[in-house]
Amino acid sequence: MALIEKVAALTEITQRQEHLIAELNHALHGKRSEKLTEDERQLAFEDLSIALAEVEVQKEHLADRSGDKTATKPAPKRTIGNLPAALPRIEQRIEPDSLICPCGCGVMHKIGEDRNERLDIVPAQLRVIVTVRPRYACRTCSDGVTQAPPHRI
Repeated sequence: MALIEKVAALTEITQRQEHLIAELNHALHGKRSEKLTEDERQLAFEDLSIALAEVEVQKEHLADRSGDKTATKPAPKRTIGNLPAALPRIEQRIEPDSLICPCGCGVMHKIGEDRNERLDIVPAQLRVIVTVRPRYACRTCSDGVTQAPPHRI
């Protein structure tokens, strides 16, 4: 099907839709709309909605026949868990209560951290609050790792 034929067919379908919408508006707001009973109005709306659905089917059929897939929108890119880098960030560091090793052999050393980002909305301003909870471990013994609990915010 040539491009000109497709454009002509879509133009015809669009004109038909505009005509049906005008009829619907007239049935809803026209001079006779107050004289019609509720059943008559409902019947007119049903007829118009059926005609509108038929026009939509014609439009879809025309798009399928032409093989043109540009009518469908591509799926939006998902950014789960990734907040935009351009947003300002406020970093909060939550340290454990004590950095002294429970066995008494000295001060624990940082071995890593957990980062948690959440979106904070201030009226007329967006910003990202970054919560950092460093993990500490003792280099001389193997008594474990200490870290502030996540609920202390």
